[in-house]
Amino acid sequence: MSAATLRTENDRLSSTFSALADPTRRAILARLASGEASVTELAEPFEMSLPAISKHLRVLEGAGLIARRKEAQWRPCRLEARPLKDIAHWTENYRQFWDESFDRLDAYLREVESEAKHHGRTKKH
Repeated sequence: MSAATLRTENDRLSSTFSALADPTRRAILARLASGEASVTELAEPFEMSLPAISKHLRVLEGAGLIARRKEAQWRPCRLEARPLKDIAHWTENYRQFWDESFDRLDAYLREVESEAKHHGRTKKH
């Protein structure tokens, strides 16, 4: 993988993580997971103005997490899951690391327990 490709992928991940850092934006994405919605519909559960919601939507759109289309006066938003898939792929490496670490810890603890039993150091209940 070239340095330019890696830099582009890291920039996309940074943009996605930055957009997901805000709980309002995460809630908006959760709502969009059930289908398209208008800005007004997305704003309903929040105590904030439509311009404030629109700012959140611009951040999500900039990160590629949502798409908007124009239908007369209505601008429905929909979830774009590709950036979330990129995050899942990126975190998979770390999940594998932790799984392997826990497997090694489990093996070590079984070994210690076996040695303790062998040397008569286990407690009787």
